[in-house]
Amino acid sequence: MPSSRKVASHPGRQVAFRAESGHSAGAEIDTMVLDVLSRVADKWTMCVLEVLSQHRVLRFTRIGELVGSISQRMLTKTLRQLEADGLLIRTVYPEVPPRVEYRLTELGDSLCAAFCSVWLWAEAHEAELRALQQARQDGRPKAAV
Repeated sequence: MPSSRKVASHPGRQVAFRAESGHSAGAEIDTMVLDVLSRVADKWTMCVLEVLSQHRVLRFTRIGELVGSISQRMLTKTLRQLEADGLLIRTVYPEVPPRVEYRLTELGDSLCAAFCSVWLWAEAHEAELRALQQARQDGRPKAAV
């Protein structure tokens, strides 16, 4: 099936998208995809999403332990952003001391499922990716293995 190539702008760079003919994504969708990626495709957000996906409901301290080496400040910032984006729910229980739990929304769960494809891709291409990484460290040109 023929495809068309279009380029969506993103601050500081351009990103090319392929759209199957008859199913071309509009500029609004391209912008939305770039916005979602800019908000969730960072190290800490991906780790928090993965931990919550695996454990379903967790408290703040436990999320930090499972993510590992994340500061409390960064964990707070990440959780607040995920909540603001509608990807997780923060539940506060009226206890002394207050108990706060976090869980993914259906939207957050579906995003984790989508990102699972990236992990599967990385696993399938692990040897190639390691060889490229080693070539970069050795100062060799970046060429596909």
